[in-house]
Amino acid sequence: MIDLFSEDVRRDPWSAYDHLRVNSPVFYVPPPFNGWMVFDYQTVKTILTDHQVFSSRVPAPPFSFIFTDPPEHRRLRNLISRGFTPDSIAALEPMIRELSRDLFDQAVLKEQVDFVAEISAPLAMQVIARIIGIPQEDWSRYRGWNDAILGLTFARSGGALAELAMRVFRQATDEMSSYLAEMTEQRRREAKDDLLTRLILAEVDGERLTHGEILSFFQLLIFAGQETTANLLNNAVLCLLDHPVECEALRREPRLLPPAIEEVLRFRSPFQWAMRTPVRDVELHGVKVPRGAFVLPVVGAANRDPAAFPSPDKFDISRSPNPHLGFGHGIHFCLGAALARLEARIALSDLLQRTQRFEYASDRPWPPRAGLIVHGPASLPILLEAKRHETAYA
Repeated sequence: MIDLFSEDVRRDPWSAYDHLRVNSPVFYVPPPFNGWMVFDYQTVKTILTDHQVFSSRVPAPPFSFIFTDPPEHRRLRNLISRGFTPDSIAALEPMIRELSRDLFDQAVLKEQVDFVAEISAPLAMQVIARIIGIPQEDWSRYRGWNDAILGLTFARSGGALAELAMRVFRQATDEMSSYLAEMTEQRRREAKDDLLTRLILAEVDGERLTHGEILSFFQLLIFAGQETTANLLNNAVLCLLDHPVECEALRREPRLLPPAIEEVLRFRSPFQWAMRTPVRDVELHGVKVPRGAFVLPVVGAANRDPAAFPSPDKFDISRSPNPHLGFGHGIHFCLGAALARLEARIALSDLLQRTQRFEYASDRPWPPRAGLIVHGPASLPILLEAKRHETAYA
């Protein structure tokens, strides 16, 4: 029996995915998890796309509009997107460059850094905090809220761990709600140039977001904004550490960085699965999945499906086309995809520009991030050799 939730498999799930894709393309995980996992690209893409059959209202603790279906989802996404436009994301570039530069200013003074603790996590956290308008003195509370939301992935494991995860999440939600109410009142008295103000003022056909709806998006942004970007950066460094030829190619040709980021999203997807529930009985690969079941389209496996990607286990920074599902697909495609890509491009440019080389600081296996749904290291110690003469990156 394959334990997909063990540390070894979560660190390196690809061979398990390959085995299950061929031998158990619809894999049932018994109670208390009680879910159906699907591994091939085409079926995963269909499940993500066909919201009329596969609802986003899943049998799990919801905390966001991503767990809604049309027309409610359409209304909420239209309102929220008013505060999350491409122009507003592009305007963040100077701020992100400043934050990344400051973090690397400190990192290159050391011979060894924990890339997670000292670069990726603080960058992702500070960017989202600044976007929302969270004061610097409250960043530590924000970090705790993110961990509480991430803990929800253990809520289906049953027993004391699940009970603790739910209790911590409810406490964090109460705290976030009070904090958000106070911030909202402040913005109503004095508007600021931040996302929270734009969400409060956003209006479509005379409708505005309620406190509960803003809270749901607040939670999503704290969680997804932190986990997606931090794990994208961490996984990019893993890929470059494991593939030094490709790393050197990026040093020589910075123009390859955007497709390299897309390849990281495919090769080591930050989020390994999505969650759906069929509104009627469906048959997947000859297996009857009942109405209302907990279905997990495994994006990380789909992105390594040889039927969709030639040489799927090869990390190819020039791969084209690259129709990966790393940011989802369909109506729930990640709103923050452009932001995550921008942060990755800036931070990885700094890493490559300001170091002569970097390598693992230890031969011990890296510990997986504490959340079943995400893929990436909880810590990543690396040795750095600073570059004396820096060259410009795009």
